[in-house]
Amino acid sequence: MPQLQLSHQQAVIRLQDIRAQLEELERRDNLTAEDEQQFDELTREFADVDSHRRQLERTSALQRVRSATQATDRGPAALAVAPGTSINSRDSYDQDPILNPDSVEDCRFRNPWDLDAMRTFSRSKGEVASELRARALSAIEKMGGTNDTVRAAATGIIEQFDDGDSRIARLCLATSSPEYLRAWSKVARGHGHMISPEEQRALERAMSLTDSAGGYLVPFQLDPTVIITANGSRNQIREAARTVVATGDVWHGVSSGAVAWSWDAEATEVSDDATTFAQPSIPVYKAAGFVPISIEALEDEANVTQEVARLLAFGRDVLESAAFVTGTGSGQPTGIVTALTGTSSVVSPATAETFAAADIYALDAALPARYRANASWLANRNIYNSVRQFDTNGGAQMWERIAADVPPMLLGRPALEAEDMDASFNAAATADNHLMVYGDFSNYVIADRVGMTVEFIPHLVGANRRPTGQRGWYAYYRVGADSVNDGAFRMLNVATTA
Repeated sequence: MPQLQLSHQQAVIRLQDIRAQLEELERRDNLTAEDEQQFDELTREFADVDSHRRQLERTSALQRVRSATQATDRGPAALAVAPGTSINSRDSYDQDPILNPDSVEDCRFRNPWDLDAMRTFSRSKGEVASELRARALSAIEKMGGTNDTVRAAATGIIEQFDDGDSRIARLCLATSSPEYLRAWSKVARGHGHMISPEEQRALERAMSLTDSAGGYLVPFQLDPTVIITANGSRNQIREAARTVVATGDVWHGVSSGAVAWSWDAEATEVSDDATTFAQPSIPVYKAAGFVPISIEALEDEANVTQEVARLLAFGRDVLESAAFVTGTGSGQPTGIVTALTGTSSVVSPATAETFAAADIYALDAALPARYRANASWLANRNIYNSVRQFDTNGGAQMWERIAADVPPMLLGRPALEAEDMDASFNAAATADNHLMVYGDFSNYVIADRVGMTVEFIPHLVGANRRPTGQRGWYAYYRVGADSVNDGAFRMLNVATTA
């Protein structure tokens, strides 16, 4: 399209597209001759479009000046404010963002999703990121189809985990707007042909933020990552684990040992008390799910998009509950049992091939005191029932009460359930039986990558390649998990031999 036919809004959007392409080329280690040529062409085009944008801004500003001057020439009455009218009224929202850019800043919370009015040129990266975060927080307050609990969780994700490039804020703005929610709902129901131009632009803006090929990002307010964070999880390990949000393929953390303080005499050189820093990393892996639905059910369901979001969150939780316990770490998260197996954190029973009350106390005593204050137990329900039967005389051997409205506790620490932990052991078989894990689960990190993608499959076919009268949603997302400090845990292994 010739440059002079671009509107101001189109010019700004094109400049943003050029910038994204240039940054993509910059990230490549080696540029081919074709890449070099593309870089030069994009640079020249950027200069031309930017010059055209500035010309449009000068023209718009001059028109406003002429209009104001003409009003002044007609006399003071033309500029008078009607009685009872505030200069900060709703009419001020229509101020020209070019002639009066501060008006956009003052009124951005009315429509935080309108990024076309946002100034980016001549502003630092930090200023742009700060405004994007402010807009995202405002969008969270206004986004529909959600509740206050999800809004609180979404706000926490933005405030705690957004990076310097405001990638999460951009994702939130792109996928929480009313236009995007309407467009996604139409696509999810197979009505993509009914999308309006505004909704199509909202879809394109969201897709520009991800490297996924095909499919559409689940709206931010329906993203299972946010829903699980807000509403809790049936997988109780999430309640105690440290949950972070990853914006890339790998989450990188920082850990260190305690500073080695020393006693130093007066006027003597201090000893080298430096700590050793480490950088634990947790890769994120792709998980996928499929939700089939009949054509009849799809037509009869009044709010199918909300129901799909609920099903996706439930299925995700079921998948993760096993991975966070026994995940291999190869193509899937590393489970806590997998992480501790073979380490010094494994504790053997007092009596071989026997599980007794003494083993509970031994596990508690083996955990360092600095982790004990925030420790939790993790075991199968059957194991907890075995613990309750250790004292059959009604004494206080385990300092435990079994009563209504009393939270499950063991030795004064929360007792979390995990169905994927070993539920029993067979003394006649050769096997490892990891019955309990005890420790500070803030040292087990779950890295969620915000942004689940869903593709709508219009027709499912049977064995003879004929339609079955069903449709479905293919969803995929990425998550990782691992222990970043094995010393914060102790695991009871009742090993048996045939």
